[in-house]
Amino acid sequence: MNLIILLLPILALLLMFRSQKKRQQQQQSMQTSLEPGAGVRTIGGMYALVKGVNPETVELEVAPGVVVHYTKGAIAAVLDPQEYDAIINGRPEEDESVLESADEPAEEKPLSLQKKDESDNGGTGDEAPAGK
Repeated sequence: MNLIILLLPILALLLMFRSQKKRQQQQQSMQTSLEPGAGVRTIGGMYALVKGVNPETVELEVAPGVVVHYTKGAIAAVLDPQEYDAIINGRPEEDESVLESADEPAEEKPLSLQKKDESDNGGTGDEAPAGK
């Protein structure tokens, strides 16, 4: 029984270290795969295009003609070209559910221009509200 109590924390530590090492390896492989023209998201949530890759830094174009240098560790994700375009240009990614719903006209309700007071007391707007 005492052996189980001692082994559980050790097993939990080993699993935590293993998952941390796996995440570090994924981050390292993502950083080495950076290439000019790729769309990225930084850890601060900024979207940019990679303009150049140096040994320890990355040149990112954050606006047309504006290039800044970031460390490779500041890159949170490399995005697919379609995903980057959808985020930057506001174009929704096309999928079948969006295409199907676009074919069906939406039911629109007519707008009401009545004020709340008018609808409460008959709609004329001339009477004072009850209770005042």
